[in-house]
Amino acid sequence: MSNNIFGKILVATDGSELVKKAVDTAIDIAKLREAKLYVVHVIVPGEVATTQHDPRDPGWKKQMKENLEARGKEATAYVVNAGRAANVAVEPVILEGNPANEIVDFAEKNDIDLIVMGTQGKTGIQRFLIGSVAENVVRHSKKAVLVIRGETGENVMRGETADNIVVDILPII
Repeated sequence: MSNNIFGKILVATDGSELVKKAVDTAIDIAKLREAKLYVVHVIVPGEVATTQHDPRDPGWKKQMKENLEARGKEATAYVVNAGRAANVAVEPVILEGNPANEIVDFAEKNDIDLIVMGTQGKTGIQRFLIGSVAENVVRHSKKAVLVIRGETGENVMRGETADNIVVDILPII
């Protein structure tokens, strides 16, 4: 690995279609910088998963956690495979907790140089009510953060693509 500014990169994934542009960007940067790439998926406690079990069933909680872990493995496997196709080694990491806090903590503890994230680009009342993991990471991380807006049907209708929408790059503080 060469000695450079972005020697360790973290890309966060929730497994959605919107994050794929961020994944591609992180892989491209990792390849260009000969960097180590981590893919992080965070399981949110209490997140509702679709299961065929009744919540009163004692095995339901265990089944729900297994489903969420399987979803996390699937999300990180996509990034590992995309990295492999580009000759970039990717280390998958699955964490549990508040996504923004876990991403910031992982980056700090592992001396990550750059965090790459996707965002849905919500504005106004939607952003106020739902919040944004990417926004919270940008606000609380001491690491550089690159936020890529994912391509949605709404973006495409307005003629926007993820290629021309880079939301924010923050310098290392």
